[in-house]
Amino acid sequence: MSAHAPRQVDSAYAWLRLAVSMVLATIGGVGMWSVVVALPSVQAEFDVARGGASLPFTLTMIGFGLGGVLMGRLADRRGVLVPLLVGAVALAAGYALASQAATLWQFAAASGLLIGVGTSASFVPLISDISQWFERRRGIAVALCASGNYFAGAFWPTTIEYFIRTHGWRATHLGIAVACLVTMVPLALLLRGRAPIGGAAGGAPARPVLGTLGLSPGVLQGVLAVAGLCCCVAMSMPQVHIVAYCGDLGYGVARGAQMLSLMLAAGIVSRIASGFLADRLGGLTTLLIGSIAQMSALVLYLLMDGLTSLYVISGLFGLFQGGLVPSYAIVVRECFPAKEAGGRVGVIMAMTLFGMALGGWMSGVIFDMTGSYRAAFANGVAWNLVNAAIALWLLHRRTRYAAPRAVPQAV
Repeated sequence: MSAHAPRQVDSAYAWLRLAVSMVLATIGGVGMWSVVVALPSVQAEFDVARGGASLPFTLTMIGFGLGGVLMGRLADRRGVLVPLLVGAVALAAGYALASQAATLWQFAAASGLLIGVGTSASFVPLISDISQWFERRRGIAVALCASGNYFAGAFWPTTIEYFIRTHGWRATHLGIAVACLVTMVPLALLLRGRAPIGGAAGGAPARPVLGTLGLSPGVLQGVLAVAGLCCCVAMSMPQVHIVAYCGDLGYGVARGAQMLSLMLAAGIVSRIASGFLADRLGGLTTLLIGSIAQMSALVLYLLMDGLTSLYVISGLFGLFQGGLVPSYAIVVRECFPAKEAGGRVGVIMAMTLFGMALGGWMSGVIFDMTGSYRAAFANGVAWNLVNAAIALWLLHRRTRYAAPRAVPQAV
């Protein structure tokens, strides 16, 4: 990136910056998938039960959630470069230490304290930063950046599985450590400098488009956090349990894995499409549309369980749910000052991750109590209904309390 490139919002430089951010998000997203792929090998190595072997994944997600808050606030204060460099070093150290772990607890600690936190640096800070480089196309830019972890899900599992099969999980983890360090550091250095805003091309401070909708900033932040929790409790039911569900129905776990892959692939399409929608309708409207659509797919899971119908519904679910998480980042940029974006987006993203963890666990408990996933799907619908109600309420407040300036339209 040339130092002489025009560094205004919506410029060619901003799009180039988005491309670099997507590559960084794809590389740094390895932490979300490596623990899952390595789970059978780690279980065999340490001779533990499946529940114990799942502990590193749980700690990784907790580290991801809490790290997102810390990294987001660091990005607000120091720009995106600092958290990216910290994240690259944390990932490299985490994978190197994990490769030398003598016990499951050492492996789990490296996963949660270093890999999870390091992965968070390639998500929340990048989304916050890229949201400040776009105005007319902010929705699609945020959606593309947020798709990085889905691209990571498409690239890393098969790559890691191959190297574990051919070289073992320890050598594979050490290789990931080297790969993260030698690729992420130079890419992060390309993102030196901060946006000319908080917002306008001329460098004037950007005002929120909507304002806080007649609520205090803390209350609005809390309402959005609850909405994020609720939508991801609902979202987790098919994502976490579709494989087991297909096994229970007699279709086999391989069919469930195919449905999960279909769901994630459709999620990429959904995120990009939701970005176009947000550019035209705003973040709150996009959030409400996505919430109602996701709830409709959950209802379909309740009504149909044939093999073909499950493939179709899983594809629809992916198309409906993928745009929900980026919508929160867009709403934050519409309602809060740009200088607060990282910290506030980090809190909401942390709540969505906690929602995924809570919903996955809750659905398993409900299945154990009832012997069926029907009640678990109904529970997901109920949580989704709360999310839709919050989105509708905020949208109603927008008509009463929003600043007179209209939501930016794509041109």
